[in-house]
Amino acid sequence: MTSDTTNNISGNGPGLPPPRRFKVSPRLMTTGAIIAVLALGAAGGAGANRYIQKHRPQAVLLLQPGPIAQLKDRAPVAVKGQVAEVFGNKFIVQDDSGRALIDTGPRGKGGKLVAKGETVTVQGHFDNGFIHAQVLTRADGTSEALPASVGSSSSHMLFHDTAMSKLTTIPPLKPI
Repeated sequence: MTSDTTNNISGNGPGLPPPRRFKVSPRLMTTGAIIAVLALGAAGGAGANRYIQKHRPQAVLLLQPGPIAQLKDRAPVAVKGQVAEVFGNKFIVQDDSGRALIDTGPRGKGGKLVAKGETVTVQGHFDNGFIHAQVLTRADGTSEALPASVGSSSSHMLFHDTAMSKLTTIPPLKPI
């Protein structure tokens, strides 16, 4: 003893017509497939470009170190002095004219990048009382590139574009 209501698989109820199926034209399917392939290609190209930009060597314009007391806000700077104190990824450099707080970004975590008393030259961008380091040069002449942390307010980098023989300022990346 079965009834139509207990065996109704479609869930439409007794006496209702089966649900309508929408027909999609082949032209619309082709257009959708083309758009999907183009979107995938654009996303893949953007990812590849970002990877290449991250791993491509950059030519940094080297600056002559100047006195810490004469640092100008929102400008590329270079200072030379002794490491006075180390605080994780930040340290203080002092010269005869004053002291400056250096932010080394994620590369300096753990406080092992520099040692107290070490003589260093730091090049970077001075902003809001910090020097956001881009290049750290030790007394023996070895240098380390310090990439700016993504999303930092002053991760502007000053590069020398050799092909165009002009200075190019790279704006900071915005977090996604």
